[in-house]
Amino acid sequence: MGSNSAGGSCAGGSHAACCGELARVLAESGRPLWAREIAAFALGCAGDRRAFETLVLLLNHRDPPRCATAAHALARLGDPRTARAAAALATNPLRTAYALYPVRLLTELRAPESVPALMATLERLLADGGPYWQVALACVEGLGALGDPRAIPSLTAARDHPRLAAAAAAALARVSGGR
Repeated sequence: MGSNSAGGSCAGGSHAACCGELARVLAESGRPLWAREIAAFALGCAGDRRAFETLVLLLNHRDPPRCATAAHALARLGDPRTARAAAALATNPLRTAYALYPVRLLTELRAPESVPALMATLERLLADGGPYWQVALACVEGLGALGDPRAIPSLTAARDHPRLAAAAAAALARVSGGR
């Protein structure tokens, strides 16, 4: 059994052969979505960047478990394009219903794009007053976890919303160090 540097293994072959077979699954037409999802997840967790495009598509899927597995693999992939893609998905006003996992991924990545994207998404959601309070809550929690003082105005505004008040107060305390 060959093992890869990510700690996984490929039964019956070398890491390169196994990844090559998984990459072929991604490239072949007519493969079902579940097969592409499994191949992309395995490749992403192994750090193989051939999975990037498929994982980004799955990150923006209507099915939350698919988004969750894509986010998990993208966080481990190590592709420098990941944060930009997650930021684009999180801030797209036409895809707000599917922004929860991109928001969470941005928090996990702690990339330069993370704070600006979370702030922009939160501010838009606060202005809209729409039904996506779970995405807004993830933005608030993410901004608190990232601890960037640029988020203070956004978090202060979120504190005025009943569903976000407690999380925004906690995030403000983390960001401002109790000031």
